[in-house]
Amino acid sequence: MPDCRPPLATPSRPRHALPPGACDAHCHVFGPADVFPYAEGRSYTPPDAPYAAMAALHERLGVERAVVVQANCHGSDHRALLHALAASGGRYRGVALLGADATEQQVRLLHEGGVRAARFNFVPHLGGAPEPAVFDHVVALIAPLGWHLCLHLDGAMLPDLLPRLATLPVPFVVDHMGRVKAADGLDSPAMRALLGLAEVPQAWVKVSGIDRIASGRRPFGEGLPFVRALAQALPGRCLWGTDWPHPNVSGDMPDDGELVDLFFQACPDDALRRQILVDNPARLYGFR
Repeated sequence: MPDCRPPLATPSRPRHALPPGACDAHCHVFGPADVFPYAEGRSYTPPDAPYAAMAALHERLGVERAVVVQANCHGSDHRALLHALAASGGRYRGVALLGADATEQQVRLLHEGGVRAARFNFVPHLGGAPEPAVFDHVVALIAPLGWHLCLHLDGAMLPDLLPRLATLPVPFVVDHMGRVKAADGLDSPAMRALLGLAEVPQAWVKVSGIDRIASGRRPFGEGLPFVRALAQALPGRCLWGTDWPHPNVSGDMPDDGELVDLFFQACPDDALRRQILVDNPARLYGFR
């Protein structure tokens, strides 16, 4: 049986219209399990959230492009991800999960299918930090193809990781605002480290997962100052995403229409909003 909740069946329509070419730079596809089974030994089992449901959500929101992140529950089996990328007709890009057994041939096939990055989960509930040798192996495989890394970590880890990340031969993206805690304030060590990424040329940040840094209660307004600060600090290296279908949410299930409107509230400047929603993801993920 699924052990995490499904997304809202009918999210609201945003009050604000997204610009043409807007990208949801962080979302997932789950199953359907009878076609794309979940991995043995997975840390959670989600309800199905297939490509058709994701595409319908994006149409409802006004999203034209997306970055689909391989889910931990699918492990290294990328068939569901590749199916979604193919079905999108080039509107979606992908982020893979690669391990010690990843090969050059596998990475090239993923690249041909639309994948442009590899993700590492550092958070304890998804297995904790990767072995350094595995991390280096994956970086060596993806660098020749111009990929980047997506890093799912706790912001408190960032100060210790920064010296290593600053030497990477590829760009890296910190997912979900580093899961900083809004309750700790904008001056917390984790948030200062995140804002300090403005001085690291290959560093990017996703202002996704606002519910994960806030109190867990809609409309997650406590997270707005953090989105605003990051958008202003890294205007050319900031991305926005829904995190649909919101796996392992412990508080209120986000309403994706409200998430769009929250971003407009955090980023009222039209030019900056377009940069984050359209130009930045097009540059990083190679959208035409």
